[in-house]
Amino acid sequence: MKLSGLRVVDLSMFLPGPHLTMMMADHGAEVIKVEPPGHGEPVRHVQYRIGDETVWFRNTHRNKKSVVLNLKDPAGREALLRLCETADVLVEAFRPGVVDRLGVGYRDVAARNPRIVYCSIAAFGQTGPLAHKPAHDPAIEAQAGVLSLNLGNDGQPTMAHIPAADMAGSLMALSGILMALYRRQATGRGDYLDISMQDCLMAWTPNVTGPVFAEDRAPDVKNERSFGGMAFNNIYRTKDGRHIALGGVEPKFAEVLLTALGRPDLIPVTRAPAGPGQEPVKAFLREAFAQRTRAEWEAFLADKDVGWAPVLDLREAFHQPQTAAREMLVRDSAGTPHIGIPIKFADEPGTLVPETPAMGEHTDAMLRAVGYGEAEIAELRAKGAVG
Repeated sequence: MKLSGLRVVDLSMFLPGPHLTMMMADHGAEVIKVEPPGHGEPVRHVQYRIGDETVWFRNTHRNKKSVVLNLKDPAGREALLRLCETADVLVEAFRPGVVDRLGVGYRDVAARNPRIVYCSIAAFGQTGPLAHKPAHDPAIEAQAGVLSLNLGNDGQPTMAHIPAADMAGSLMALSGILMALYRRQATGRGDYLDISMQDCLMAWTPNVTGPVFAEDRAPDVKNERSFGGMAFNNIYRTKDGRHIALGGVEPKFAEVLLTALGRPDLIPVTRAPAGPGQEPVKAFLREAFAQRTRAEWEAFLADKDVGWAPVLDLREAFHQPQTAAREMLVRDSAGTPHIGIPIKFADEPGTLVPETPAMGEHTDAMLRAVGYGEAEIAELRAKGAVG
């Protein structure tokens, strides 16, 4: 597989770091999850379970090894540094300054292994006035200006329904790590990555920053092209209370659908700028979609060259034929469902290994691998430096 032979030490918790290191594990990297003593990785304990494991943990920690180290103990810190001597990548997501206080910051690790690619993921990065501000995804989305775009029917901001800041941080961090590993082939040196989830999320907004950059104003959300200001980029309620989304504003799509619905006279109106000028088409489509059920619209639209989709709930989405064809819902030998691998190579594809580690399952084996003897391991365990 593409990343076979790489060793990754993962100090991160929750979602961005564990997700990116799981993607590396899916493609062959050996990932060593370092957990704190006590409860370990927090998502081991977050709500929905299948058997003894949470769904969240199972879908961020498959095919990893678990080592329990007390980084507040000098012996536990030394054990981590010895693991890092053999590693290619380290990922951490503590608040800025924590790893330096623990003695496992980039300078500490690079002194032992200058080839390591060290990635820090934080809400607002390592610099700036907000660097030390605690925040999870909703607060980061709010600070990035993105939550203000997510309005409910009452026109007020509503909770984000996907962890966009977390996942933007995960994917940008993965990209940066792979760039640094590629460059290391030529230079022999690793590097340090400072990943801000806010930065990453804001970098995802080029299609919606027009009003900000061109007119120095905040978006008027309901009238902007990307948020419902166009008739053919909108959501319509059907007779049975379900919904159909139109997601293509190209003139050819409007021509096809409006002709099929007997209103070709509205085609010129669809070329108006986003906003109130589109309202006659929106009003017609609202009335039209309300006349049939979602299933009836799916049948009607099936052979029409129009950008559209039924608004599926998440269960429907995971059980649709497209998901099955793309192997994005995978069941293991026990029938347990897993989210599939989205990066699909023709050669050396990733492999979904569903097993997840018990907390501290690999502590002894990994310590042995970096030179600790049995008596030393027993002493470390007795003093609480490892678990």
